[in-house]
Amino acid sequence: MPRLPFITFEGSEGCGKTTQVQRLAARLERSGIPHLLTREPGGTPIGETIRELLQFAPHNSAMTAETELLLFEGSRSQLVRETIKPALERGLCVIADRFFDSTTVYQGAARKLDREMVERLNAFVVGDCVPDITFILDVDAATAASRMQKPRKADRMEQQPVEFYERVREAYRELAKRESKRVVLIDASRNADEIEQEIWQILCSRFPNLNICH
Repeated sequence: MPRLPFITFEGSEGCGKTTQVQRLAARLERSGIPHLLTREPGGTPIGETIRELLQFAPHNSAMTAETELLLFEGSRSQLVRETIKPALERGLCVIADRFFDSTTVYQGAARKLDREMVERLNAFVVGDCVPDITFILDVDAATAASRMQKPRKADRMEQQPVEFYERVREAYRELAKRESKRVVLIDASRNADEIEQEIWQILCSRFPNLNICH
């Protein structure tokens, strides 16, 4: 029997990605499908320390794009080897809140770092641990910004100018065209229930071994 899928979710801040990750996990739980949730940066003790540095450390405003890239890759390398690959090998379905596509888009496109360098680093870090399917939740920058008005401190990545998020959105849309076999672009301007149902039906059709749709 084929292993259960490695599913990743991508999108700009405020797209509703984390909500859909949690909803999918709840559906798998109700269906009795063994699964694991991960997030980037983070997901391991080392990764969570890197996450704090990237997002909330008081001195991180001076961080260069190159440093940011390497920190994300470091967190991901640990996550792949410590958590994701072992979980897949144990027969779990893995759901990741961001993976290497975030680096392709945020650091490669939005930060305008060398694309070939970013791709080489991604390949070095993940090896053969490539998602079976990636959902990109697509929403315009204004809608995303309105959803980020939360009663908490915004992290460093949420404080970027609107032009940054416009580059992020465009890069994700280009990625969906480039890798249409793996990547599914989801209209995230709709309500969460509609989005959840579309994601569920796509998973049912692509991965019958999940045996989750009744």
